Amino acid sequence: MTATVTTPGPRRARILGKRAVLPWLFLAPGLLLALVFKFLPMGKGVWLSFFDVRPFLGDKWVGLDNYTRVLTDHRFQDAIGHTLLLGVGMSLGGIAVGSALALLLEGQARSLKIIRTAVFLPVVTATAVVGEMWRLMYYPTSDGLINSGLGLFGLGPVPYLDNPDTALWATMAMGIWMLAPYNMVIILAGLAGVDRSLYEAAAMDGVSLWQRLRHITLPAIRPALGIVLTLAAIRGLRVFTEVYVLTGGGPAGSTDVWMTRAYTLGFTRNDIGGASAASVVLLCVTLLLTVTVNYLRKRGDVR
Repeated sequence: MTATVTTPGPRRARILGKRAVLPWLFLAPGLLLALVFKFLPMGKGVWLSFFDVRPFLGDKWVGLDNYTRVLTDHRFQDAIGHTLLLGVGMSLGGIAVGSALALLLEGQARSLKIIRTAVFLPVVTATAVVGEMWRLMYYPTSDGLINSGLGLFGLGPVPYLDNPDTALWATMAMGIWMLAPYNMVIILAGLAGVDRSLYEAAAMDGVSLWQRLRHITLPAIRPALGIVLTLAAIRGLRVFTEVYVLTGGGPAGSTDVWMTRAYTLGFTRNDIGGASAASVVLLCVTLLLTVTVNYLRKRGDVR
């Protein structure tokens, strides 16, 4: 008894071939744009990081000198501390406030949908507009919004952005205000998958609110929190616009972060090689941090 093997006919093979090619045709415009405007410039930046870029004179190969110069520059070393402090503060603050907003605004009522839309507005508002608004709120005289509120209690005025001791914290507050609504949406998506019967059973057993949050809500939204933590870690290291719009790295470099230092090096001092090296270092650290956070998140999910 012999077994027969059926092979697809020419018509079926053509159909399967079209189905395999069709998704790539839809992806082609996006992939082309990403290649031209993202990956090719990224590769060029890595290449320029090994050169002393001299327009009209020819680039000079310097090897790892740009990296050595950047990593030993005390201003970049100070910027590392500011970046870590600002990134950690914005990430944890954004997650905490976003989680609180998600728990408060979770539900199907129409009024809650309207409030959630209003709360989400800072995410879709241009950072330049948000920065200018917060600059007005931080106005260092008694006419400023925050200082006028402090004046009711006999305090202030406080020069939030002009004082090296408060400028970084003031920038962090604006960053948390911008990031929290984005985290709220992701956590709300996680809360939507929580089985309501678990809350009802816990309420019948007399379980406290804190125990319900700890043993029901947190395990259910752990995947959403993992995504939020990964995105927050990446944004924290790459923070730039908030600082540039609000303080420009000042006063006296107290809010200078890694990206603002690289920007100053490349576009103010015309040191393209050094700025490229600083950007490559940031890229490597971001990739390493992302892989580490994902590994820890998957390890926690397995447990």
